[in-house]
Amino acid sequence: MIDAQTKQRILDSANILEVVSDYVSLRRSGVSYVGLCPFHSDRRPSFYVSPSKNVCKCFSCGEGGSPVHFIMKHEQLSYNDALRLLAKKYRIEIVEREETDEEREAANERQSLFVVNEYAAQFFVDQLQNTEEGRNVGLAYFRERGIRPETIEKFGLGYSPESRDELTRRALDAGYPLERLVATGVSIQYDDKPPLDRFRGRVIFPVRNLSGQYVAFGGRVMSKTDKTAKYVNSPESLIYSKSRELYGLYWAKQAISRADKCYMVEGYTDVLSMHQAGIENVVASSGTALTVQQIRLLRRFTTHITVLYDGDRAGIKAAMRGIDLLLEEGMEVKAVRLPEGEDPDSYAQSHSAEELLAFLQAEETDFIHFKIQEYWEDMQRDANLRATLTADILHSIALIPDAIRRAVLIQTSAAELRLDEQLLSGEVAKMRAQGVRASGGEVVGGARAGASPQAQTVAPAPPSPTAQPARLAPIAPAPDGRGPYRHELALLRLLMQRGERYILPLIQTETGYEYQYYQIAPFVRQELELDNIMEDLSPVCREIIHEAAEHTQPEGTSSASLFINHEQEEIRRLASDLLAADLAQHYQEDEEPQDYKLSNLLINLQEAKDEGMRADAEAKLEAYREELRLKRQQHDAQVVQWELDQIRMAIVLESISSIQRRMVEAERAGDMPLLVELVQQLQEENAFKLELAQALGERTIKA
Repeated sequence: MIDAQTKQRILDSANILEVVSDYVSLRRSGVSYVGLCPFHSDRRPSFYVSPSKNVCKCFSCGEGGSPVHFIMKHEQLSYNDALRLLAKKYRIEIVEREETDEEREAANERQSLFVVNEYAAQFFVDQLQNTEEGRNVGLAYFRERGIRPETIEKFGLGYSPESRDELTRRALDAGYPLERLVATGVSIQYDDKPPLDRFRGRVIFPVRNLSGQYVAFGGRVMSKTDKTAKYVNSPESLIYSKSRELYGLYWAKQAISRADKCYMVEGYTDVLSMHQAGIENVVASSGTALTVQQIRLLRRFTTHITVLYDGDRAGIKAAMRGIDLLLEEGMEVKAVRLPEGEDPDSYAQSHSAEELLAFLQAEETDFIHFKIQEYWEDMQRDANLRATLTADILHSIALIPDAIRRAVLIQTSAAELRLDEQLLSGEVAKMRAQGVRASGGEVVGGARAGASPQAQTVAPAPPSPTAQPARLAPIAPAPDGRGPYRHELALLRLLMQRGERYILPLIQTETGYEYQYYQIAPFVRQELELDNIMEDLSPVCREIIHEAAEHTQPEGTSSASLFINHEQEEIRRLASDLLAADLAQHYQEDEEPQDYKLSNLLINLQEAKDEGMRADAEAKLEAYREELRLKRQQHDAQVVQWELDQIRMAIVLESISSIQRRMVEAERAGDMPLLVELVQQLQEENAFKLELAQALGERTIKA
């Protein structure tokens, strides 16, 4: 058996484009890739690969799916054997063993630790905002550092009071076990002494994983004493490994995807100040060397990294050593050196957003040439040192997997170093032949291992107070005992493609109708449970709805991977077919209508001649984008409600048919009391049917 952690590393590492390219010759087609299908005699390329969705699909024979499913079909392997083949491809060692009772307990323990950290995060925020000590010490510090209230709220910054055990006592009183408080690291206990708060007297920077769960905390001390460490961080635990997290990625991932670029800084406040300056595609390494797991986490969103260095030359040379891993992993790396005495925090605080962005764009340099520039002064002083530093530069070039990029960098570096290009090319080739590797990175069984993301549990929003359960008869089971009904398919596709999106349905409250925010997956489950019809759905539909609601991802990420990599084959196949809708749209070359108002606003912004006109154009553009966002959320709410009404209609129609059959039987048996009761039920169901028909008609018009 492949243990859960190793399986997740395999699924994280498996890239559909890399996997399919081993078997199929692909060419780019828009945002996807296309080639001849390997599963049937294909004369016209009809096999599409979507890197963003991490799925493939043939629109001729219908085959496709996740990397695991592709390998299973192409190599005729079982699910576990396909995982083993992918593990071999990505050099991930598998230790075969049976999952123990202890490991099953550990899975439950992990979830418990997330709950403890959630409680601690809320405690720290409450202490910062609602206590005199928190406001006088914590908020005063953040104000002094130029951190605005909206940034404090966005990043969940907090404060831990000077009291030795305030958090520990409150958590114990609330029923949280001491062993879990110690396991997460929010509390410390030495021998048999009373437990203490780890972060007492510090401002708190919560660390959230990619799914938004609190996995750790960083605390900066407020008192000035040489004996106290400036920063204290959570220890490694079941839910936290510093080598697998990047501070700020949870808030930055959407901006990174949009810009196809990530800025890398060092500390917490660097990230906060960059966000305040309007640059949100930024993460921090938190002062530690980068690991392979962190890089592969970033590679989900971009392959373009720009590293920001403080003005200190000695610090730059030390920090440059960690970049080789980025190059080895195929990332395109650039670097920016800030002015002397500046760091990203101070520079962002002292410059406008436009000035900061202009500086970064003007100063960023390909990392290899940045390295040459930083070494150049030392090279001129000592010939032996020049040879050593040149070898170091060539080592970095040799790590780059792309042959064309290596060739271009060798050519330009030769000119800059004033050395023969053929000599440098020969040295790089020799290094690669010797198996050149970057130093650093966690190694598991001889192979560097990828990161393992955590799932996020999102509680559904409170139910509408006016919702009434429907009086519906159960529907007959699906023909195969498991497969979804036809009327469920559109809803399931919606959950898999957009389950993490926020919508704005119009909800009736005690004071009237108002728009309320929900995420789609929890909203769907809540509505079906309020209608008391969850049990009337097919088993596979119920299972997918529950999993989508329990593991809803933060908006901007995809819920799809949860299902295309599912252990159950029927769910994997169903997900593959349903998620192919986006590829089908591209395959048919459908295009969305152009938004001329948005285009005109963008043109006005580009043509603005002074700061006043530019500010006015930016304000109008931002207002229109917000209008479009709200319209999309309201439209999506109508689509979700329409699909739910389709489910309700299918069930009520089956209920009506069932009542009519029972009426015939009651009439034949002469059971008049039962017949009268059934007639009343039929009237109620027909009235509900008319309400649904009216709702469906109205929503169809609105959509």
